[in-house]
Amino acid sequence: MCMCTERYKGFQILTTTVQRRARNRRGHKGRIPTPVFINKSVSADSFTPKNPSTRDPIILEGAELEAMRLVDLEGLSQEEAGNRMGVSRGTVWRLLQEARRKTTTALSEGRQINIRSEG
Repeated sequence: MCMCTERYKGFQILTTTVQRRARNRRGHKGRIPTPVFINKSVSADSFTPKNPSTRDPIILEGAELEAMRLVDLEGLSQEEAGNRMGVSRGTVWRLLQEARRKTTTALSEGRQINIRSEG
């Protein structure tokens, strides 16, 4: 008998299985993503042009929209935006690049933008 069972004799040891979150935020396996703090919720969940294209709508993540709002609208640096969102400056840079690419694509091709809120 090992020492650990001697120490916990008479106690019921519960084994729990921890359900892991999906580790594929961007479609790849890897470490569990850091949660992103979004300070302001969006009042709309989609934007549709007057004459929408028949192509699939663009999905804009809530974190991408928050990064764009902080940097482009409020004028914060990427470092300050990262501190507010609880992520690194590099993550803010990546979120900005994706958000700007998606927004530009939607505007130039006349596609609908759907905003996917986290959680």
